[in-house]
Amino acid sequence: MNGSAMDCSEARLHLLDDQRGRLDVALAGPLAAHLADCAACAREDLAERLLTEQLERRLPQHAAPLALKRRLAADWAATSAQARPVPARTRRAAVLAALGLVALVSAMAVAVWIGRSPGAERLVAEAVTDHLRLLARAEALDVRSGDVHQLRPWLTSRLDFAPVIPFAGDAEFPLRGGTTEYFLDRRAAAAVYGRRLHAITLLVVGRIDDLAWPAPGRPLTTNVRGFNVRLWQAGGLGYALVSDVDGAELAQLAARLGG
Repeated sequence: MNGSAMDCSEARLHLLDDQRGRLDVALAGPLAAHLADCAACAREDLAERLLTEQLERRLPQHAAPLALKRRLAADWAATSAQARPVPARTRRAAVLAALGLVALVSAMAVAVWIGRSPGAERLVAEAVTDHLRLLARAEALDVRSGDVHQLRPWLTSRLDFAPVIPFAGDAEFPLRGGTTEYFLDRRAAAAVYGRRLHAITLLVVGRIDDLAWPAPGRPLTTNVRGFNVRLWQAGGLGYALVSDVDGAELAQLAARLGG
């Protein structure tokens, strides 16, 4: 790919990597060149960035813990006490460093909240966020087909694990298609089912050993911001089912999926 042209399907696979700072350096040039020449992909990139911004604004804001503030203040005071008079240019650099520290503390406050939240709460929040993202671009699913035998190979070719989707859809819950989506720091499979006018997102996540997924046979059901969410694991994979359909209806689909 290095230095070669990038087509639309490849470019859209890398948009989230680019936004989250994970894009391979070798791909940055071809992606930027493609976005400069392709109005459709440039609109998709802008839409993704705006959606991410709106979703991040909905995250709860929490102050940094008091112990963290005191430790940073003590470190700052100790450093200041040892300082000698410095030229104006160095003082300006110190001011900029202090502003950077303020930004760092703000970022750490969010990180500390995420790290100390109950593990399941973190997974549920991410599942709802991914569901909202998919709703916003429902007409742009990479695979728009109700054939699970078409969807599964496509997903497998783009993930580092083989997603298992046990239910192919039926008249009550037709399969509409799917794509890949980020779940926290890893790519996941996303399948979208329908229920009348509602959309139901199924996320299948690999490498779950470091995540607080519910134990096998002990699914978690909850409601967040008006969305019903069900988490379970099977065969070493984590599953999340999210929708605004009635909880009983979500349970029906979960049963078909083995959850």
